Amino acid sequence: MRDHLGVETQRQWSDKAIARTTPCLLGLFSIVTLLASRLDCRARVRISTSAWYHKQRPTFADSLAAVRRAVWSEQGFAVSRQSADAAKLSPALRESIAYALCHAA
Repeated sequence: MRDHLGVETQRQWSDKAIARTTPCLLGLFSIVTLLASRLDCRARVRISTSAWYHKQRPTFADSLAAVRRAVWSEQGFAVSRQSADAAKLSPALRESIAYALCHAA
């Protein structure tokens, strides 16, 4: 896993904990990848880029941010949109804040 996915060396105290951690990480990786593949095209197209590095395909971090955004939109953002405070922000600013939070979390 370390060679293919970049998983770091585990730092647990017992052999049993080490034996549990890697399969759990692989399972979480698989779940996020499957959820990201089920998102609509607009959600998957958002690839974070920088001026010095252009990516052809989304990375796992991009997929994770897209899945976070989808989950947060269904769970929490739907409730907060109904409050009067959320209406004070412009849609572009709300989108920028959500984008930054999904990549930072």
